[in-house]
Amino acid sequence: MMLTDPSQKYRPFPQVDLPNRQWPSKVITKAPRWLSTDMRDGNQSLIDPMNAEKKRRFFDLLVKVGVKEIEVGFPAAGATEFDFISGLVKEGAIPDDVMPQVLTQAREDLIATTFESLRGAKQAIVHVYNAISPAWRNIVFQMERPEIKQIAINAAKLLRDNAARMPETDWHFEYSPETFSTAELDFSLECCEAVMDILQPTPDRPLILNLPATVECATPNIYADQIEWICRNISRRDSVVISLHTHNDRGTGVAAAELGIMAGADRVEGCLFGNGERTGNCDLVTVALNMYTQGIDPELDFSDIDEVIQTVEYCNQLPVHPRHPYAGELVFTAFSGSHQDAIKKGFAAQEARNDLFWNVPYLPIDPKDLGRDYEAVIRVNSQSGKGGVAWVLQQDKGYKLPKRIQADFSKVVQALADQSSRELNAADISAAFDDYYHQTGDQAYSLIDYHESGSAGDRIFTGKIVHEGGERSISGRGNGLISSVLAALRDELGVVLEVADYNEHAIGAGTDVNAAAYVECRTADGRTVFGIGTDSDVATASVKAVLSAANAVAVRG
Repeated sequence: MMLTDPSQKYRPFPQVDLPNRQWPSKVITKAPRWLSTDMRDGNQSLIDPMNAEKKRRFFDLLVKVGVKEIEVGFPAAGATEFDFISGLVKEGAIPDDVMPQVLTQAREDLIATTFESLRGAKQAIVHVYNAISPAWRNIVFQMERPEIKQIAINAAKLLRDNAARMPETDWHFEYSPETFSTAELDFSLECCEAVMDILQPTPDRPLILNLPATVECATPNIYADQIEWICRNISRRDSVVISLHTHNDRGTGVAAAELGIMAGADRVEGCLFGNGERTGNCDLVTVALNMYTQGIDPELDFSDIDEVIQTVEYCNQLPVHPRHPYAGELVFTAFSGSHQDAIKKGFAAQEARNDLFWNVPYLPIDPKDLGRDYEAVIRVNSQSGKGGVAWVLQQDKGYKLPKRIQADFSKVVQALADQSSRELNAADISAAFDDYYHQTGDQAYSLIDYHESGSAGDRIFTGKIVHEGGERSISGRGNGLISSVLAALRDELGVVLEVADYNEHAIGAGTDVNAAAYVECRTADGRTVFGIGTDSDVATASVKAVLSAANAVAVRG
């Protein structure tokens, strides 16, 4: 059972003493260096780790989207890992502008195996780590600070010496004081400085210092304070690359990475869509696209987000959640009527403006930038409104319904949604629309052909229609085409209608254009009916719209 007083069991994480912290006033202005650890950290978190085929497919995806530093595995973990990594090198699968990275614990035999896995590589990063926090020192290792620091020093010497024996590769190094986020800052700094003393980094050949939130134990502002503290106090800041490796135990892995960049970090490690141990690693897709929506080139290409999803889901055997930021199936979808109306108006305003700036309510990014279309932006269920229904019809049929027809038809859709108790797709809505406005099937009145004659202000409509299963010729006189059709219906068939509103527009573009016409009519007893007609000729579309309204009278009395 949860405790009524959790302070009996859990202690709040201490604040960082950082007077005049600077990161809260900073903004992110450029992309960091990215490291994907999908094939190492992500892979070790899977129920069924990736085989060689899946790892190669994942590697190729990472290269395609533009990741330049890829942690390809943990070669000392076993033959499968070692063979895959060495195979990448031997097959020439690593592009010249991509830096493979491998991880090893701070042990002599493991470090030697790690270097051997990359024999022949043009360039590579060897990443070594040792845990330094009090819990690990006291519980796991039962060592004091000097002994823990000596592990880091010995590992740094092994990096230096192994690299010297394989000069054909351009070696780079990364050191992680693992469990940094729960360690004392002064001891983290002490370990980093000791490693720097051995490896002697320079501005031209910097050392990567990874400062991981191995377990996220505090709010992301505290992690940012920790990063800024290190950036302020490290002795050779221009000779180190500060790298972030956040986890998502508190659900703020992305926020911690973003604040860490603001605090001075240069590099972000994580996985596509946030796979990783426990609740996952930092989600590189989300961090990158967050930057994109702020006008910053993330230097990663997610133009076909669905291909990325399909590959990651195949390789990880884990689904991307429908509500996952930017990538989820439902993240660009509105069911709520008020949301749909705002989005619909936003798209209309976007078309009317003369600039490229994106400003559509509820959509922080243009779905088309990620390879998505607009059809799924608005979907209809019992929570939807007239704007959503109108949007679906506009996307499916090209209709731009007048507001009063939107309101009229939305009642039909609402009843259908309530009756079916499910989402209505475009086919459902289009079928209901055609049926309700008498666009298909047997109708009381349908047009076969017509002829218009007369002079301006005195027009004569002569038409042939289907009426009650047979053909019938009707004619009428008015001051225009529509008024002459109304006169024919009144004089020949006793259908009395008066037009209250009329709208028309083109459907399509170029030479393949149709016309849509909409009429709002009053009956003799004051009721309102609507009619809709489409045709390649706008005049014919208007005649069909009047007959559609007449059909409404015939059906509804």
